[in-house]
Amino acid sequence: MDELLANIDWSEIGQACLDTLTMLGAALGFTVLLGLPLGVLLYLTGQRQLLASPRVYRLLSVLANVLRSMPFIILLIVLIPLTTLITGTSLGVAGATPPLVIGCTPFFARLVETALREVDRGLVEATQSMGAGTWQTVWHTLLPEARTGLIAAVTVTAIVLVDYTAMAGVVGGGGLGDLAIRFGYQRFQTDVMVVTVLLLILLVQTLQLSGDRLVRHFTRR
Repeated sequence: MDELLANIDWSEIGQACLDTLTMLGAALGFTVLLGLPLGVLLYLTGQRQLLASPRVYRLLSVLANVLRSMPFIILLIVLIPLTTLITGTSLGVAGATPPLVIGCTPFFARLVETALREVDRGLVEATQSMGAGTWQTVWHTLLPEARTGLIAAVTVTAIVLVDYTAMAGVVGGGGLGDLAIRFGYQRFQTDVMVVTVLLLILLVQTLQLSGDRLVRHFTRR
């Protein structure tokens, strides 16, 4: 076993795992913080919705589609000046977080919009008939009724972020992806590549199982 894992430095593996989890946590937090209101706004300004506004919806929709359609590896490079301006560096965990947030926020916003569209329109109309305003309707009806869909959206976004953190290693973003590229690929250390890939698979499986469990829990309620 020692011969098979001759190139493994477990302290580096541990630090890479910590970096990946830090990037994931920070990026997911900011993505939800920014993507949730954007998704709500996309829903509200859509056709026949509470704040229907074709112009606003088209503007937000085009912006979201442009960012979603851009390959993340290109987005990483394009955003280097902005990332450096915000964090002071384009490397490491700090340098990878802004592109992760910008890349995943429109994706999450679209998932939020889809989840809100699944809410029974009759419930929305009933809430409004009782005198609730737009934001009261959003807070007390739309978001609670779309809860399971929103949890599923967060789960999917978290898994996409794991994929993106791995790609961030191409530009020195840190984490398991950076370790796999620097040692597994560039130095031909197959054992490092295998271990990092297995750890990424384990992380994705953990996120998916946790998300599924939460969805089942709130569905029963």
